Amino acid sequence: MDLLGRLTSIGDAVVTLGKAGFLTPMRPDRTVAMVAAARAEGLSIATGFATAAARRPDSPGLIDELGTLTWRELDERAHALAAALQQLPSGTPEVVGIMARNHRGFVESLIAATRIGADVLLLNTSFAGPALAEVVNRERADAVIYDEEFTGSVDRAVQDRPEAVRILAWTDEATEAPTVEKLIKEHTGQRATKSERKSRLILLTSGTTGTPKGAKHSGGGASNLVAILSRTPWRVGETTVVVAPMFHAWGFSQLVFSSAMACTVVTRRKFDPEATLALVDKYQATGLCVVPVMFDRIMDLPDEVRRKYSGRTLRFAACSGSRMRPDVVTRFMDEFGDVIYNNYNATEAGMIATATPADLRAAPDTAGKPAMGTEIRIFDDDFHDIPTGEVGRIFVKNSTQFDGYTSGNTKDFHDGYMSSGDIGRLDEAGRLFVVGRDDEMIVSGGENVYPIEVEKTLAKHADVAEATVLGVDDEQFGQRLVAFVVLTDGATVNPDDLKAHVRENLANYKVPREITILDELPRGSTGKILRNELIARTSDS
Repeated sequence: MDLLGRLTSIGDAVVTLGKAGFLTPMRPDRTVAMVAAARAEGLSIATGFATAAARRPDSPGLIDELGTLTWRELDERAHALAAALQQLPSGTPEVVGIMARNHRGFVESLIAATRIGADVLLLNTSFAGPALAEVVNRERADAVIYDEEFTGSVDRAVQDRPEAVRILAWTDEATEAPTVEKLIKEHTGQRATKSERKSRLILLTSGTTGTPKGAKHSGGGASNLVAILSRTPWRVGETTVVVAPMFHAWGFSQLVFSSAMACTVVTRRKFDPEATLALVDKYQATGLCVVPVMFDRIMDLPDEVRRKYSGRTLRFAACSGSRMRPDVVTRFMDEFGDVIYNNYNATEAGMIATATPADLRAAPDTAGKPAMGTEIRIFDDDFHDIPTGEVGRIFVKNSTQFDGYTSGNTKDFHDGYMSSGDIGRLDEAGRLFVVGRDDEMIVSGGENVYPIEVEKTLAKHADVAEATVLGVDDEQFGQRLVAFVVLTDGATVNPDDLKAHVRENLANYKVPREITILDELPRGSTGKILRNELIARTSDS
């Protein structure tokens, strides 16, 4: 970039930060405290929380079902937990797995693990025992912080790691086991010794075999902040309801971004559509962070229930994770205003594109235009540019620092551009449309599933001779899993039994919605399964 381009970019960033309230004058002591907090934390997940505590110490920082914590209280509690983790009898953990829903225990554990230099492994709360065990062992988690309801899964997962420390993040009843709350109370007022080790975030994605992969990140810097603010109207110090799961890349990013903006985070452990609308009105939230299926659930509410809530304070309702239903987008905005911002993200690349309400009014199924600082190109299999309007592989370039998978592998790169793993097209206005995956992965309700993993699980059942799994279009979930199985001679197992078998071995979202038992699978002359015939069966049913 030439000098004029750099100056223009800097000028745009200053204007964007100014509109968001970042450049509003503050008391000198608050400014000094913010600088000191940022210097103490370095560039990490904890930085935003520490600077928010310096900027607005007595303002609400986090509101959950247990009540309200100010930014100061949240910061002090996270410091106490960090000191406790550093003083564990087994030593300071190097990899901390967190398997918790949206609540203070999740947030405090996240900050504390970062402050001791541990790698933070975010675990999907839907993981079944086998998948969880594989991830915990592969990533060498030496501490797991989890909600009480996941005790059975965690116990099975750490059987091969008996030295791993287990700490409860949420309990409904009194317990003798170590808990986040107990550790905080026992170490109140303490701080961890600053670690020379830099914490990394390990976000889980799916590999080519369906096994969740760990994607390492060491940050994207202030450019990410500016890119988001340039498209979505966040404002410093306002209130945001975050109901997207925080263990997912999207919900996690909204939590961390809220801290950077010193925005009060309102959340609850489990999503409920009416309760979400009630939170928006009660706390006069200007922001709402969801996954697309949550819009569906809200619009599925009876009219008389939904219309008890105005949502009039909302300035944006940001979502990501899967395709949105165009009819739901339009209906939601007709009722609550033009506030939906659809974000196209990748675990490995961060934010790639954003569709503003204007984009969605013009094309409700668009993923939007490239984020500031991001370039998108559509390549064919030989890495030649695809003409506008034609479908090809989506490649992106931005400043988000993807450090590769924990396995040592990385994504497909070409000329500095990274494959997003999707196929899509650009229109004449520069809007991106995601058509599907460039592999066999199925995205159902924002969750990634590889058919081969489910097929292998079904095939392990004693009564199953063979199975095939595919994804079919679904208005609510983007895609839904359907399975076709051939039973062994004399078998009497039924579809519900097979669903239960999958549920015992895989996460809930990998259980097929429908299982059809056939005498044989349709095959072509080469023996290849004729998937189109099976898809036709689903449309006929």
